[in-house]
Amino acid sequence: MRAMRAYVQAFTAAAVIAAALSANSSQAQSLSYRSGQNVAPAYEGWEEDEQGNKWFLFGYMNRNWEEHVEVPVGPDNGFNIGGVDQGQPTVFLPRRGRFMFRVPVPKNFTEKDELIWTLTSKGKTEKAYATIRADYKMDNVTKMSETGALGAGTSSPEVRANKPPVVVVQGSKKLTAKVGQPLEITAVVTDDGIPKRRLPGLSGAAVSNTGSRPDRVATAPPSAVAATSNPLIANRLTAPPARVTVGKNVGLHVAYFKFRGPGTVTFSPEQIAAWEDTRAGANSPWAPIWIAPTLPADGKVPVTVTFDTPGTYVLRARADDGGLTGDDEITVTVTN
Repeated sequence: MRAMRAYVQAFTAAAVIAAALSANSSQAQSLSYRSGQNVAPAYEGWEEDEQGNKWFLFGYMNRNWEEHVEVPVGPDNGFNIGGVDQGQPTVFLPRRGRFMFRVPVPKNFTEKDELIWTLTSKGKTEKAYATIRADYKMDNVTKMSETGALGAGTSSPEVRANKPPVVVVQGSKKLTAKVGQPLEITAVVTDDGIPKRRLPGLSGAAVSNTGSRPDRVATAPPSAVAATSNPLIANRLTAPPARVTVGKNVGLHVAYFKFRGPGTVTFSPEQIAAWEDTRAGANSPWAPIWIAPTLPADGKVPVTVTFDTPGTYVLRARADDGGLTGDDEITVTVTN
């Protein structure tokens, strides 16, 4: 009997240790970082228009929650076919950025060929391999599902008819500015009104381009959240999502961000995140409680930008209806 009890106790102890090791392993795999991690390029698939033109679609995963990683075009950020520069970003926003740019499929490209995007950051090299295999072909419903606008396997005739919004930055696509000199840019967005704007159970309505979010502590930056005396609130605001896939609040909006350039660009007003910031209180369609802004009737969305460093910048305006996106961009040459 004693031997049996000893065996049971030993077995129970071993089970507890195994469970603890399993939990630690799971926790290690789900660690999140503010900075210091690399960026992985991502091949999203390929698409084809009604005229038969084909494009590869690319995005990335910046493993940081705060750091904007910058990698110039060249050996550390380039392609193996058609030249190293294929319009890819040199500034990588935090976390997951889907469908950030597209590259024309080279003529005579076959299913056996590969377009390879190589990205080296933080001392690590990773590659994305693009092919035109049939199982990689994308359509709008698949895009909406991957960005979190649709639940798994759900759609409707209305949603399937959705077209991407169109955004056009007014005026010249090449501008000049001086360091510290505010520059106003205006984009005009049009959309088909699909999907219809959904409002979560939050009182009030958005009236500016920043969207709406919970008040006070929920809008505090991560540094302030980390210093809060309430660990439950801090954990809730900074923890990565518990879901396997992202969920997204739909509603037409425009976000400006730096796509390329050497220095810091300040946008006023504060811009909605174009990356999947899933933390509560974030100014992001992927945040648990967020309402899309009410856009002006004429579709004009202005922003004032200021640069702190001379150089050539590419600024992107992204229109997002919650399911699909449309982009336009301008180049700004900044001098002292």
